[in-house]
Amino acid sequence: MEGLRALPPPAPALVPASVAHVQVDLTDAAAVAEALAPLTDITHVFYVAMSWRPTEAQTGETNSAMLRNVLSVVIRNCPRLAHVSLQTGTRHYFGRLDGTTGRVHDPPYTEDMARLDIPVFYYDQEDILFHAVADRRGVAATVGWSVHRPNLIFGFSPRSEANVVCSLCVHAAICLKEGVKLRWPGSRAAWEGLNNGSDADLVGEQHIWAAVDPMAKNEAFNCSNGDVYRWKQLWPVLAGRFGLEWTGYEGEESRFQVADAMAGKESVWAAIVPENELVETELGEVASWWVIDAVTDQFGLGLEILDSMNKSKSTDSSASGTRSSPSTRGSTGLKLTRLFLDDALIYLFDCSIYCSFGQAGACGIS
Repeated sequence: MEGLRALPPPAPALVPASVAHVQVDLTDAAAVAEALAPLTDITHVFYVAMSWRPTEAQTGETNSAMLRNVLSVVIRNCPRLAHVSLQTGTRHYFGRLDGTTGRVHDPPYTEDMARLDIPVFYYDQEDILFHAVADRRGVAATVGWSVHRPNLIFGFSPRSEANVVCSLCVHAAICLKEGVKLRWPGSRAAWEGLNNGSDADLVGEQHIWAAVDPMAKNEAFNCSNGDVYRWKQLWPVLAGRFGLEWTGYEGEESRFQVADAMAGKESVWAAIVPENELVETELGEVASWWVIDAVTDQFGLGLEILDSMNKSKSTDSSASGTRSSPSTRGSTGLKLTRLFLDDALIYLFDCSIYCSFGQAGACGIS
């Protein structure tokens, strides 16, 4: 199995020996072509890369180019290619809310909902996938595809571009260092509203299932744990892992941006690292404050963010992991435990869950 990444490979001790990492910038078409050219025996592609940009147009342009660069080589050069698995997300149903967005879908979200009449870069990625697979027909064996739309992923994946668990933990570690409370920064809607969570392991299992089960071929699937949570339930769990006092939603006047509160904290993090014998990292490598701000603002929605898993369940019970789905609260506790032990951050090196959303420039190929 080959793993393409824009970042250096994860710590060797945490990576199976069967995985060989190839470091390449997916936005560089020539570099991608050079890296993939020798890999002519690829049978399955699991594409989970994402690069966030300030606007949806810029995000769409960058991410479309990345996916196109990979598929243009693999589709042409790999005669045994059987399946391409693309990971997007629940934002398929509401896009990026920037004050100009019109009506969005009401939850619970189902896979048969029509595309919104607004730019959503996931739509561009789907079209690139569909066209690439269609171009293969009549030339070589038919290639199947699947699209996976997880909700907010709880997973162990430092140095990812959109890892809310790691970012929250780093935020809490800085609060602990500075002796301040862990304050809820966001809206009442996010604090009190119901949401789905997606355990990273579960998302990975769904990718694999869809890649090998004929019943799942050429379909899109939501992917979440099957239960619901409120941030007012998870916030005390996070604070408890650090022995922090905490406050919940206290009114609109008490809201703040974590990005602003954490500005200039590089020196605080630099002190935390040696004190806890951590692998040396820069603050910007392990925390994405914009993710916390987006999540705790419910992505600008006044709605609960809930999807339906009925399609996966009706297609095959194993698709959604319904026989052993983790609870979101239990999953969160597990992920926090893996990141922290006795209030000491111990795993802040580059270890990725293969299908954790937000992996900047990551693409699994087997």
